[in-house]
Amino acid sequence: MSEPVRRGRPGHDQQTVLRVAIELFNRQGYDATSMGDLARELGLTKSAIYHHVPSKEHLLERALDEALDELAGALDTVHADRSRTPEERLRAAVRSSVVVLAEHLPAVTLLLRVRGNTPAEQHALARRREIDHRLAEMVREAADTGAIRPDVDPLLASRLVFGMVNSMTEWLRDGSDGAALADTVTSLAFDGLVRHRD
Repeated sequence: MSEPVRRGRPGHDQQTVLRVAIELFNRQGYDATSMGDLARELGLTKSAIYHHVPSKEHLLERALDEALDELAGALDTVHADRSRTPEERLRAAVRSSVVVLAEHLPAVTLLLRVRGNTPAEQHALARRREIDHRLAEMVREAADTGAIRPDVDPLLASRLVFGMVNSMTEWLRDGSDGAALADTVTSLAFDGLVRHRD
């Protein structure tokens, strides 16, 4: 069930407040960021910020849901396409994960930093584990068809490949060409770094 839209005061819509909150959470850490910090960043009084959002944890939930909903949605789309082989679906999952990361970089960065200190973080970590298991199952399906090496544990392979994807939050900048980056990462993950000569 969707929550009622809170209109906010002139100059600050819900998305603006959320974007600023995510930036602050990433810069200062969620625990170290107060509603007062957010109000100052937005040029509001501390009491006025509650006109926009009910709590700091509400903002965290929305930020984490943004990242998780996009990642899960991308996997749903890939998984539903039965015209592709398991290897093609796995490639598509890696590629779409990079695109989501690039297009939602601040929210995905925040997701990858949560440690389970709040109910919102615990819920997000549970959803992340579910995504990890879905990706591992895609690796397993590709391995079962002989498309990828059978001697590597699927969960380990998934963690290594998506660990590479997730590490991009440390150096990628907003506005990067997500599609080009996705092609490069997918090629590297599946075809390797060494040039193969015929």
